[in-house]
Amino acid sequence: METMMQWENGMMIKNKPTSISSSYSYMESEVIMSKFCQGISRVLFKWNGLQMAIQNEWGGHDSNQKSQQLVFDIFSWFCQSKGSLSVEELENFLHETMLFSFNTDIEDGSIEEVAEQLMNMHEGCLNGCYT
Repeated sequence: METMMQWENGMMIKNKPTSISSSYSYMESEVIMSKFCQGISRVLFKWNGLQMAIQNEWGGHDSNQKSQQLVFDIFSWFCQSKGSLSVEELENFLHETMLFSFNTDIEDGSIEEVAEQLMNMHEGCLNGCYT
């Protein structure tokens, strides 16, 4: 059993459990999901393009909340994707989010780097490596 998570009042909360993977116990799934969300947050915190958009409020006065929502949206993208995941689809998702939520068109190659880091981290979590 795996628990879906969502943001509420700036905090990650758990929804009802849904069956996604039978290879892990419920507690193991909880740990994996928590570590994965923390990892997503770390990657986004280190992303200069996103941090500049937040600091300069390019997405409006709620840019910080939008960045927190982005963590949840990325987590959901990984959890809700059917079939194989494509780094190109994640790149497109990140590009669209930056463009529409933060009014920022990033062309420095960092979207591709962030997408690759997230894909590698997801793969690591699936294989039991949470660092």
